[in-house]
Amino acid sequence: MAERQLTQIVGQLKSQSPSSQSYAGAASLLSKAKLLLLQLNALTPSPSTPQSLLTLARETYEQGALASIRAKNPDAFTRYVSQLSAFYELPASVLPPNPAEQSKVTGLYLLLLLTQGKYAEFHSELEGLAARATWSDIEGDRYLGYPIRLERWLMEGSYDRVWRAMKQGETPCEEYGVFSEILRSQIRNEIASSSERAYPSLPLSSTKSLLFLDSEGAVVEFARNRNWTIKDGQIIFPTAGAAGEAAGEEGGEQEQEVSQMVIENALGYARQLETIV
Repeated sequence: MAERQLTQIVGQLKSQSPSSQSYAGAASLLSKAKLLLLQLNALTPSPSTPQSLLTLARETYEQGALASIRAKNPDAFTRYVSQLSAFYELPASVLPPNPAEQSKVTGLYLLLLLTQGKYAEFHSELEGLAARATWSDIEGDRYLGYPIRLERWLMEGSYDRVWRAMKQGETPCEEYGVFSEILRSQIRNEIASSSERAYPSLPLSSTKSLLFLDSEGAVVEFARNRNWTIKDGQIIFPTAGAAGEAAGEEGGEQEQEVSQMVIENALGYARQLETIV
């Protein structure tokens, strides 16, 4: 009886489209599902747990993880991922894997670590994935490859590539789009820091394109938050003097060259966008 009820609830969770599913409704169904798992002694896997219950428990936690991301609740999402890890580590003879859902949830977890700047944990998770036999080509996977490429491009300073990958329709699924605005904010701050290191000033119009902002008013607001000075249509960076002194040393010169390359790449992509529009 309880297992049949659980099957129906999991079916409801899976059948609802992400856009139509309210978090309150999903949370209510998930609470009922977890109570049933408790009754069935299947909240965590054990040698005596039937395969059918292991499958239902895994699907419950996967749906909980996806609902938490849609609700922008990273703490709840992380708890579900932690619960899922015990199921994902079971051998295929005990619980046959479901690579599509597993890669979606795992990819979202990698993306969360990326947006939180937890690069060490990001790479530890990747090493764990490589040790599993679930995927023959991790980077070629639709969901896992996405955060892996973003991390590489962020490390290279190829922000134009990241920006393109975050465009609507380019993300693997709706849940991945939740992180787009967070990454946009990170990229703007990275480009702003590179600008401060590379140049004493930039035209206001160029800065608008450089930071992918919609208006000069938005640039003024952004500049105010970073204590930049705006004068005669120019953005004047407060660290220009310090950057000039640093550039007199070999390390400072190299850093300035890298910063200039980052800015030139970002500006080039921004100009391409303007030409297309």
